[in-house]
Amino acid sequence: MAGQAAYAAAKGGVVQLTKSAALDYATDGIRVNAICPGMTWTGLAGGGAEGSVPPDDLVPPQPMQRWGMPPELAAVALFLASDESSFVTGAAIPVDGGYVAR
Repeated sequence: MAGQAAYAAAKGGVVQLTKSAALDYATDGIRVNAICPGMTWTGLAGGGAEGSVPPDDLVPPQPMQRWGMPPELAAVALFLASDESSFVTGAAIPVDGGYVAR
């Protein structure tokens, strides 16, 4: 988006740092991955209280047309922390309702 150069550079830097660190530590058995969240409903987003439900009239600009919820991000973090992801490293996983797929 226009006017977001610093934000975009920071996000790109995180992805590249993830990839570089994954390569640096792969032979040590250390996995490095990034979770890239989209608009997530929390106590800060939209001014809602923790555990509240987003109002129907506040739809984020994501193809799934709904907010992500913290448990959805937590599920990806748990997967990455588990043995199920033992061959995953250097990945930047979007959990964003399809936002970056557009």
